[in-house]
Amino acid sequence: MNLSIALPAMVNGTAPSSPPNASSAVALDDRNGTVMELTALAPVYAWSPEIQGVLLSSLSYGSFVASVPSGYVAGLVRPRHLIGAALLTFSALSLLIPLAAEAGVALLIVLRTLQGVAQVMIQTSQYLIWVKWAPPLERNQLITISISGLMLGSLTVLLAGGFLCETLGWPYVFYIFGGIGLACSCLWFPLVYDDPAAHPLISAAERDHIARALAQQDCEPDQSLPIRAMVRSLPLWSGLLSQFTEHWFFYVLMGYLPTYLHSVLHVDLRASGFLSALLLGVAFISIILGGLLADFLLSRKVLSLLVVRRLFTSVGVLFPSLFSVLLPWVSFSLGVTMAFLVLSLATSSLCQSGALVNFMDIAPRYTGFIRGLSLVFIQLSGVIAPTVSGFFLSQDAQLGWRNIFLLSAAVDVSGLVFFLVFSRAEVQDWARAQTLTRL
Repeated sequence: MNLSIALPAMVNGTAPSSPPNASSAVALDDRNGTVMELTALAPVYAWSPEIQGVLLSSLSYGSFVASVPSGYVAGLVRPRHLIGAALLTFSALSLLIPLAAEAGVALLIVLRTLQGVAQVMIQTSQYLIWVKWAPPLERNQLITISISGLMLGSLTVLLAGGFLCETLGWPYVFYIFGGIGLACSCLWFPLVYDDPAAHPLISAAERDHIARALAQQDCEPDQSLPIRAMVRSLPLWSGLLSQFTEHWFFYVLMGYLPTYLHSVLHVDLRASGFLSALLLGVAFISIILGGLLADFLLSRKVLSLLVVRRLFTSVGVLFPSLFSVLLPWVSFSLGVTMAFLVLSLATSSLCQSGALVNFMDIAPRYTGFIRGLSLVFIQLSGVIAPTVSGFFLSQDAQLGWRNIFLLSAAVDVSGLVFFLVFSRAEVQDWARAQTLTRL
């Protein structure tokens, strides 16, 4: 989020011939229509829209290339060391972004690609922590609390980033949040342990509780991978396809929400930023509540694990699909549109306790590798969905939005049908320790 917020301040679209390190005057209209001259607080650069697109995408380049390899490595290396090193690296590189921008756009692209590699190492390894630490009846709430940090971080940068750019200058967005990351990485190493048995501070009662809860779980990582069995596993494919389909509408929303609010509902850019932050706040809260509800139903034995996974996925797909299809018909009202978007994000968050964590049920010993594999499907959705949406809008601005929402619903529901038919919640034979056939 840092670069997305800072990029408008980094680019001088009005004076492309200015030297990169020169201060420039920015003209702003005040409420009385007069013009004020403000001196830029940081260097600006004459980057074309194409270069800006590459800069924003470069993080995904590293993540996409490193997803599967980092997932495999995560099963071989202590996740505590891998996550801590990746967080330290990512944060240190954030501090270097202003210097890289000054040195040249090529170096900045390389740096952002390296950040993408570090980021995906964190995403693939964090679930390995929960495999050892989270009892089955507490797993949903612990995972969703940690996942909600993605929304909270994005919300924080969205609210604070613009203010920092206007007051201190865009480099401080990277300095401040990079510094926070370094502080977190310094806390990570002394406070986090891979296994409860190795932790010096938790009580014996808590350690015994976790050990008893996980006694029957085969979660020790294996260097060899049953690739052939994985390819033939329909439960695994149902989870992977769910990652693709359920992120489709999310990427459409994150990529085009400000455009939709501005072009269709005629909301100014500042207000659209606030409304986007509101939706992230709703997602942050609803993800946590969904995890708490899932564990409540499991601990009280109201529903089985498979029923919870399928029910939460169904609600998290059907309701957002319905609300998204109705959006073009309520565009006359900003209030109704925002209500539909809030309900859509709130209900879609239930998928985090449904199909999106199902891979931990069917193959806990290969959690890191499968998580890396699922990130490939997520990133493919992040590439295809905005591209297709842009094509629809270029063909017909009026009907384009309707087609975007209809296609999003169709993709999401098709993934749901496949998941309901083929999903399972028990450890698969190929993921058990006694599996002999390897490739």
